[in-house]
Amino acid sequence: MADVDSLEPVSARRGSGAVFAPLYQQIKQLLVTSLERGEWKPGELIPSEFELAARFQVSQGTVRKAVDELAAANLLVRRQGKGTFVATHHEARAQFRFLRLMPDEGEPAPAESRFLDCRRLRSPAEVARHLALKTGDPVVFVRRLLSFAGKPLVLDDIWLPSALFKGLTADRLSRYRGPLYGLFESEFGTRMIRAEERIRAVAAEPTAARFLQVPKDSPLLLVERVSFTYGDKPVEVRRGLCVTTGHHYRNALY
Repeated sequence: MADVDSLEPVSARRGSGAVFAPLYQQIKQLLVTSLERGEWKPGELIPSEFELAARFQVSQGTVRKAVDELAAANLLVRRQGKGTFVATHHEARAQFRFLRLMPDEGEPAPAESRFLDCRRLRSPAEVARHLALKTGDPVVFVRRLLSFAGKPLVLDDIWLPSALFKGLTADRLSRYRGPLYGLFESEFGTRMIRAEERIRAVAAEPTAARFLQVPKDSPLLLVERVSFTYGDKPVEVRRGLCVTTGHHYRNALY
């Protein structure tokens, strides 16, 4: 747990010229550090703004602004009358944050996961580069099929650093029924904070066509993603092939 001593540099540096960030951003970073260290677990209530202000020796307004930014970044969740909680991938609202494939009509249906493969292998050069590893370093490879209302729509190939996911096996995946990022968060201590994606159109090759139940060379949407945890550390490379007949990829720009 952070103590008063951990805040002395914040106050001292304000006048030293070493740090130019506004005070609320410094408090925000201290809160992120506490989250990263696991002081407050996903789903847990964090201290009140009054308690945090006393702890960091700043005004409640400064704390409120820092918490507001963390809530906007989906790291914290405010609940009216209950307080502020650490965001978790197990919340229903979080499950579509990283899944942007939406039906053209109606509300999105819950996804059904079928894991097709899970094994350890040597990382290809491109995967290693995205994960900040060396080519050939061990990674966990996962292939899964996502279906909606019984229709297969997404074929994901996923690569994860082996060192962070030592206990991840095909048997463990087959027994799991929640969101995949929820599993990473609760059992491997790795929370996905943000992701960068590239999107392009491709033709379905035979393997993808078979799993997605579409003709060979059918148009698919390829979504290539690198996901990051705290400290902008890359922890996942994902290549998803999506059927967009009756669905579309939706994003919001602010």
